[in-house]
Amino acid sequence: MEGGNRIFGYARVSSKEQHLDRQILELQKYVKPENILVDKASGKNLERESYQALKGVLGLRRGDILYICSLDRLSRNKSDIKKELEYFRENGIRLMVLDLPTTMIEVPEGQSWIMDMINNILIEVLASIAQQEREMILKRQKEGIEAARLKKVHLGRPKAEYPDQWEAYYAKWKEGEITAVEMMGKLGLKRTTFYELVKRYTSR
Repeated sequence: MEGGNRIFGYARVSSKEQHLDRQILELQKYVKPENILVDKASGKNLERESYQALKGVLGLRRGDILYICSLDRLSRNKSDIKKELEYFRENGIRLMVLDLPTTMIEVPEGQSWIMDMINNILIEVLASIAQQEREMILKRQKEGIEAARLKKVHLGRPKAEYPDQWEAYYAKWKEGEITAVEMMGKLGLKRTTFYELVKRYTSR
């Protein structure tokens, strides 16, 4: 490793009930305990206190090294991981991923292009995976909508059904024999449901 580089570690679990012990033990093989930052927060986005501190003005600088146990400690979102890898590359920060041996290669001085190549491959692979996942989600949504349409399933709020004796009471209401409130009471209808049924009934 190049002299003078600061070395940090980052560990994350998704909830306060989970433990960081295993990750911290692994990171301590390469990083001083006081330089390991941790979060107990979801990986659904990057808004985590310790991780944002790492990227802040007092955190990682060009030439520094960051160790993590696996890429999903950065995020569960493939597109976010891709962005973070690009950020580290552009800012000259070396990312070491313990379960990706290619990122742990010792690079001779003056041959940083090797790490650039490895990072570029990782970024492209993750970008492809993220794109495939997005396309699969859209495909499943379309298939679900089409299946529901074929089954004539109403995807919104179910339409209110006409109660028994609707026509008899409707006729009395129209003739002025009973009020709307009385009709609602007799049929057990809420005001909004009553007027929805009237609107549908009269537009037939």
